[in-house]
Amino acid sequence: MDPVIHHVAHSASTIAKIQQPHLVDIPSLPWFQLPVHHYLLALPGVRKEYLNRVISYPQALAQCELTLTKLGLNVTREAVDDTAGAAEYIASHNLRDTAAFASARAADLYGLQISAEGIQDDSSNVTRFVMLAREPIIPRTDRPFKMSIVFTHDKVTSVLFKVLSAYAFRNISLTKIESRPHRNRLIRLVDDANVGTAKHFEYMFYVDFEASMADVRAQNAFAEVQEFTSFLRVLGSYPMDMTPWCPSRLIFFFSTNCVLP
Repeated sequence: MDPVIHHVAHSASTIAKIQQPHLVDIPSLPWFQLPVHHYLLALPGVRKEYLNRVISYPQALAQCELTLTKLGLNVTREAVDDTAGAAEYIASHNLRDTAAFASARAADLYGLQISAEGIQDDSSNVTRFVMLAREPIIPRTDRPFKMSIVFTHDKVTSVLFKVLSAYAFRNISLTKIESRPHRNRLIRLVDDANVGTAKHFEYMFYVDFEASMADVRAQNAFAEVQEFTSFLRVLGSYPMDMTPWCPSRLIFFFSTNCVLP
Protein backbone atom coordinates (compact mmCIF):
# COMPACT_ATOMS: atom_id res chain seq x y z
CA MET A 1 0.00 0.00 0.00
CA ASP A 2 1.15 3.52 -0.77
CA PRO A 3 2.58 5.05 2.46
CA VAL A 4 0.37 8.13 2.11
CA ILE A 5 -2.78 6.05 1.59
CA HIS A 6 -1.81 3.83 4.53
CA HIS A 7 -1.32 6.90 6.74
CA VAL A 8 -4.72 8.35 5.77
CA ALA A 9 -6.48 5.02 6.32
CA HIS A 10 -4.79 4.55 9.68
CA SER A 11 -5.69 8.10 10.75
CA ALA A 12 -9.32 7.65 9.69
CA SER A 13 -9.52 4.43 11.69
CA THR A 14 -8.01 6.07 14.76
CA ILE A 15 -10.37 9.04 14.47
CA ALA A 16 -13.41 6.76 14.20
CA LYS A 17 -12.41 4.86 17.35
CA ILE A 18 -11.96 8.07 19.31
CA GLN A 19 -14.95 10.00 18.05
CA GLN A 20 -17.71 7.48 17.51
CA PRO A 21 -19.05 7.16 21.08
CA HIS A 22 -19.01 10.91 21.56
CA LEU A 23 -20.37 12.38 18.34
CA VAL A 24 -23.81 13.91 18.00
CA ASP A 25 -25.85 12.83 15.00
CA ILE A 26 -24.32 15.52 12.78
CA PRO A 27 -21.56 14.09 10.60
CA SER A 28 -19.72 17.27 9.63
CA LEU A 29 -19.72 20.96 10.43
CA PRO A 30 -17.70 23.10 8.04
CA TRP A 31 -18.03 26.79 8.91
CA PHE A 32 -17.81 30.19 7.35
CA GLN A 33 -18.54 33.80 8.28
CA LEU A 34 -21.03 36.18 6.71
CA PRO A 35 -21.32 39.93 7.31
CA VAL A 36 -24.50 41.04 9.07
CA HIS A 37 -26.60 43.27 6.79
CA HIS A 38 -30.12 44.23 7.88
CA TYR A 39 -32.79 46.02 5.87
CA LEU A 40 -36.03 47.71 6.90
CA LEU A 41 -38.74 46.02 4.84
CA ALA A 42 -42.36 47.08 4.38
CA LEU A 43 -45.20 46.59 1.92
CA PRO A 44 -44.82 48.47 -1.38
CA GLY A 45 -45.90 52.10 -1.12
CA VAL A 46 -45.76 52.26 2.68
CA ARG A 47 -43.81 55.26 3.96
CA LYS A 48 -41.60 54.93 7.03
CA GLU A 49 -43.44 57.63 8.96
CA TYR A 50 -46.66 55.57 8.78
CA LEU A 51 -45.12 52.59 10.55
CA ASN A 52 -46.26 51.72 14.08
CA ARG A 53 -44.39 48.47 14.66
CA VAL A 54 -41.17 46.66 13.69
CA ILE A 55 -40.91 42.88 14.01
CA SER A 56 -37.88 40.65 13.73
CA TYR A 57 -35.70 38.10 15.45
CA PRO A 58 -34.65 39.38 18.92
CA GLN A 59 -30.97 39.58 18.00
CA ALA A 60 -31.75 41.52 14.82
CA LEU A 61 -33.84 43.98 16.83
CA ALA A 62 -30.93 44.51 19.20
CA GLN A 63 -28.45 44.90 16.35
CA CYS A 64 -30.49 47.73 14.79
CA GLU A 65 -31.71 49.55 17.89
CA LEU A 66 -29.48 52.64 17.61
CA THR A 67 -30.08 53.08 13.88
CA LEU A 68 -33.82 52.72 14.33
CA THR A 69 -33.74 55.50 16.94
CA LYS A 70 -31.71 57.73 14.58
CA LEU A 71 -34.36 57.24 11.87
CA GLY A 72 -36.80 58.95 14.22
CA LEU A 73 -39.42 56.22 13.97
CA ASN A 74 -41.86 56.00 16.87
CA VAL A 75 -42.51 52.27 16.63
CA THR A 76 -42.91 49.36 18.99
CA ARG A 77 -40.51 46.44 18.75
CA GLU A 78 -41.87 42.91 18.66
CA ALA A 79 -39.79 39.74 18.62
CA VAL A 80 -40.63 36.83 16.32
CA ASP A 81 -38.97 33.51 15.54
CA ASP A 82 -36.74 34.64 12.65
CA THR A 83 -36.07 37.53 10.27
CA ALA A 84 -37.39 35.88 7.11
CA GLY A 85 -40.51 34.79 8.97
CA ALA A 86 -41.11 38.41 9.96
CA ALA A 87 -41.05 39.45 6.31
CA GLU A 88 -43.34 36.61 5.30
CA TYR A 89 -45.80 37.49 8.09
CA ILE A 90 -46.09 41.09 6.89
CA ALA A 91 -46.66 40.03 3.30
CA SER A 92 -49.17 37.27 4.07
CA HIS A 93 -51.24 39.45 6.43
CA ASN A 94 -50.95 42.64 4.35
CA LEU A 95 -49.76 44.66 7.35
CA ARG A 96 -49.32 48.25 6.19
CA ASP A 97 -48.38 49.60 9.63
CA THR A 98 -45.60 47.06 10.27
CA ALA A 99 -42.05 46.68 9.01
CA ALA A 100 -39.44 43.94 9.45
CA PHE A 101 -35.70 43.77 9.92
CA ALA A 102 -34.65 41.18 7.39
CA SER A 103 -32.44 40.57 4.36
CA ALA A 104 -32.67 41.88 0.82
CA ARG A 105 -33.35 38.30 -0.25
CA ALA A 106 -36.43 38.22 2.00
CA ALA A 107 -37.67 41.39 0.29
CA ASP A 108 -37.39 39.65 -3.10
CA LEU A 109 -39.08 36.49 -1.88
CA TYR A 110 -42.09 38.18 -0.30
CA GLY A 111 -42.52 41.20 -2.54
CA LEU A 112 -41.58 43.84 0.03
CA GLN A 113 -39.88 47.16 -0.54
CA ILE A 114 -36.59 48.14 1.08
CA SER A 115 -37.36 51.26 3.09
CA ALA A 116 -33.87 51.54 4.54
CA GLU A 117 -30.72 49.50 4.01
CA GLY A 118 -27.62 48.82 6.05
CA ILE A 119 -29.44 49.62 9.28
CA GLN A 120 -27.27 47.42 11.51
CA ASP A 121 -25.55 49.44 14.24
CA ASP A 122 -22.17 47.77 13.71
CA SER A 123 -21.10 47.65 10.07
CA SER A 124 -18.21 45.29 10.89
CA ASN A 125 -20.38 42.67 12.57
CA VAL A 126 -20.18 39.11 11.24
CA THR A 127 -21.96 35.89 12.16
CA ARG A 128 -20.42 32.46 11.94
CA PHE A 129 -22.48 29.71 10.34
CA VAL A 130 -21.95 25.99 10.14
CA MET A 131 -22.94 23.85 7.16
CA LEU A 132 -24.42 20.41 7.74
CA ALA A 133 -23.79 17.64 5.23
CA ARG A 134 -24.99 14.09 4.75
CA GLU A 135 -21.49 12.66 4.45
CA PRO A 136 -18.71 13.31 6.97
CA ILE A 137 -15.60 15.24 6.00
CA ILE A 138 -12.58 13.19 7.01
CA PRO A 139 -10.25 15.37 9.15
CA ARG A 140 -6.92 16.11 7.51
CA THR A 141 -3.61 17.66 8.47
CA ASP A 142 -2.72 19.33 5.16
CA ARG A 143 -4.94 22.36 5.78
CA PRO A 144 -6.23 24.32 8.82
CA PHE A 145 -9.00 22.62 10.76
CA LYS A 146 -11.01 23.51 13.81
CA MET A 147 -12.52 21.25 16.42
CA SER A 148 -15.60 21.96 18.54
CA ILE A 149 -16.28 20.07 21.74
CA VAL A 150 -18.83 20.26 24.57
CA PHE A 151 -18.22 18.88 28.04
CA THR A 152 -19.18 18.99 31.70
CA HIS A 153 -18.41 17.23 34.96
CA ASP A 154 -20.61 16.38 37.92
CA LYS A 155 -18.15 16.98 40.74
CA VAL A 156 -14.80 18.49 39.82
CA THR A 157 -15.05 22.29 39.76
CA SER A 158 -11.66 22.72 38.06
CA VAL A 159 -12.62 20.72 34.98
CA LEU A 160 -12.49 23.78 32.72
CA PHE A 161 -8.91 24.54 33.76
CA LYS A 162 -7.89 20.93 33.19
CA VAL A 163 -9.46 20.79 29.73
CA LEU A 164 -7.83 24.02 28.63
CA SER A 165 -4.50 22.87 30.05
CA ALA A 166 -4.66 19.64 28.05
CA TYR A 167 -4.77 21.64 24.83
CA ALA A 168 -2.46 24.48 25.93
CA PHE A 169 0.24 21.97 26.92
CA ARG A 170 0.23 20.73 23.32
CA ASN A 171 0.29 24.27 21.82
CA ILE A 172 -3.25 23.96 20.44
CA SER A 173 -4.86 27.40 20.22
CA LEU A 174 -8.23 28.12 21.79
CA THR A 175 -10.48 30.31 19.59
CA LYS A 176 -13.79 30.34 21.45
CA ILE A 177 -15.29 29.35 24.78
CA GLU A 178 -18.88 29.64 25.97
CA SER A 179 -20.79 28.32 28.95
CA ARG A 180 -24.46 27.48 29.06
CA PRO A 181 -26.60 26.31 32.01
CA HIS A 182 -27.15 22.58 32.05
CA ARG A 183 -30.69 22.14 30.79
CA ASN A 184 -31.51 19.08 32.91
CA ARG A 185 -29.56 20.03 36.03
CA LEU A 186 -29.36 23.76 36.70
CA ILE A 187 -28.19 23.67 40.34
CA ARG A 188 -26.03 21.19 42.23
CA LEU A 189 -25.88 20.91 46.05
CA VAL A 190 -22.46 20.33 47.57
CA ASP A 191 -21.89 19.39 51.21
CA ASP A 192 -18.62 20.70 52.62
CA ALA A 193 -17.52 20.08 56.20
CA ASN A 194 -15.98 23.55 56.42
CA VAL A 195 -18.58 25.76 54.78
CA GLY A 196 -21.71 23.62 54.99
CA THR A 197 -24.08 23.06 52.09
CA ALA A 198 -23.47 25.17 49.00
CA LYS A 199 -25.31 25.56 45.73
CA HIS A 200 -23.44 25.57 42.44
CA PHE A 201 -24.75 26.27 38.97
CA GLU A 202 -24.16 23.43 36.50
CA TYR A 203 -22.72 24.45 33.15
CA MET A 204 -22.01 22.92 29.78
CA PHE A 205 -18.83 24.28 28.21
CA TYR A 206 -18.54 24.75 24.44
CA VAL A 207 -14.96 25.16 23.23
CA ASP A 208 -13.38 25.62 19.79
CA PHE A 209 -9.75 24.77 19.09
CA GLU A 210 -7.54 25.17 16.03
CA ALA A 211 -6.82 21.50 15.49
CA SER A 212 -7.81 18.52 13.39
CA MET A 213 -8.77 15.16 14.85
CA ALA A 214 -6.25 13.71 12.39
CA ASP A 215 -3.55 15.52 14.39
CA VAL A 216 -1.91 13.26 16.97
CA ARG A 217 -1.74 16.20 19.39
CA ALA A 218 -5.51 16.64 19.24
CA GLN A 219 -6.09 12.91 19.67
CA ASN A 220 -3.87 12.81 22.76
CA ALA A 221 -5.51 15.93 24.22
CA PHE A 222 -8.95 14.44 23.65
CA ALA A 223 -7.92 11.19 25.35
CA GLU A 224 -6.66 13.16 28.36
CA VAL A 225 -9.84 15.23 28.58
CA GLN A 226 -11.92 12.03 28.67
CA GLU A 227 -10.33 11.14 31.99
CA PHE A 228 -11.83 14.02 33.98
CA THR A 229 -15.12 14.83 32.23
CA SER A 230 -18.40 13.07 32.90
CA PHE A 231 -19.83 14.15 29.55
CA LEU A 232 -17.78 14.88 26.43
CA ARG A 233 -18.68 15.11 22.77
CA VAL A 234 -16.90 16.23 19.64
CA LEU A 235 -19.37 18.42 17.78
CA GLY A 236 -17.16 18.51 14.73
CA SER A 237 -13.67 18.57 13.26
CA TYR A 238 -14.02 20.75 10.20
CA PRO A 239 -12.04 22.93 7.75
CA MET A 240 -11.51 26.57 8.65
CA ASP A 241 -11.61 27.70 5.01
CA MET A 242 -14.42 26.41 2.80
CA THR A 243 -13.05 27.63 -0.56
CA PRO A 244 -11.79 24.27 -1.93
CA TRP A 245 -14.80 22.37 -0.65
CA CYS A 246 -17.95 21.76 -2.70
CA PRO A 247 -21.19 22.84 -0.97
CA SER A 248 -23.40 20.59 -3.12
CA ARG A 249 -24.17 18.31 -0.18
CA LEU A 250 -25.61 21.17 1.83
CA ILE A 251 -28.75 20.46 3.85
CA PHE A 252 -29.26 23.63 5.88
CA PHE A 253 -27.45 26.30 7.85
CA PHE A 254 -27.66 27.43 11.44
CA SER A 255 -25.87 30.20 13.24
CA THR A 256 -23.44 29.43 16.00
CA ASN A 257 -25.05 32.17 18.05
CA CYS A 258 -27.63 29.50 18.74
CA VAL A 259 -27.05 26.77 21.31
CA LEU A 260 -27.18 23.12 20.43
CA PRO A 261 -29.61 21.11 22.57
